[in-house]
Amino acid sequence: MTDQPLVPETQAAPSRLRRALDSDLFYAFRRSPVAVVSAIVSLLLILSAVFAPLIAMTNPFDPSSLNLMNGFTPPLEPNAFTGESFLMGTDDQGRDVFSTILYGMRISLFVGFAAVLFAVVLGIVLGLLAGYFGGWTDTIIMRAADVQLTFPSILVAMLIFGIAKGITPVEHRDQMAIWVLILAIGLSDWVQFARVVRGATLVEKNKDYVSAARLIGRRPGAIMLRHILPNILSPVLVIATISLALAIIAEATLSFLGVGAPPTQPSLGTLIRIGQSYLFSGEWWILFFPACTLLALALSVNLLGDWLRDALNPRLK
Repeated sequence: MTDQPLVPETQAAPSRLRRALDSDLFYAFRRSPVAVVSAIVSLLLILSAVFAPLIAMTNPFDPSSLNLMNGFTPPLEPNAFTGESFLMGTDDQGRDVFSTILYGMRISLFVGFAAVLFAVVLGIVLGLLAGYFGGWTDTIIMRAADVQLTFPSILVAMLIFGIAKGITPVEHRDQMAIWVLILAIGLSDWVQFARVVRGATLVEKNKDYVSAARLIGRRPGAIMLRHILPNILSPVLVIATISLALAIIAEATLSFLGVGAPPTQPSLGTLIRIGQSYLFSGEWWILFFPACTLLALALSVNLLGDWLRDALNPRLK
């Protein structure tokens, strides 16, 4: 009888989900009550906005569903004329405030996500170019960033919004207002991404793996995208999470000032502006509920970004 070599039993490789659940990041997430609560609130609000057509009682922006007789109905009180009651009351046009919040939150979240994505892409591209090539490329990009930092971001967004809206044909302004708003907020927020990416690129480009890539004939574009970029995404992700809350607030601020979302597609900022007009006449709910929703959304996303920044900071481990 010949001795058979002992072959170790092969174990199945853990799935990606299992590796994620066993990671240090998820362990730190479970240990932080603030992060858990913030994630739950953010997820609930985002899902409510995504599935607004299924949750809302009516489409508040459909003129055929409006009944002016329901105007200024207090929360949970029957209307004096129609007898209908609403969870959060109605506004001056008889629209259900709860439904307007759900649909308005869709606009705010879409603008926030799209503006941050645009700022991230623009900041990464310019930061990589400035950090990798240096010289005049670095000087021009960074001096432009320094000039922009001397102005408050909300003023830069208002300036860009005004210029872009001025060159848009009058008949297309309402249709293009959301995209112009995304462009304005994104262009006012790219600087911080570019500065972080540039600093990380200056460190990474002097490491051995980048030198090896140059020796085998890799082009600069491939080196930046396939070698340097994956190693500098952690701080970019943290800044993007925090910037999402700031972008939502910036959109609400612009809409509150009347230079943001059009009246036909009101966001949370537009709803707050409408409610502010009736605050001192006793219709407090028109302002109160949209403002609380904006506060909860921005605060939860911001707290989640703060936790992610601390969790990914190696100095705090």
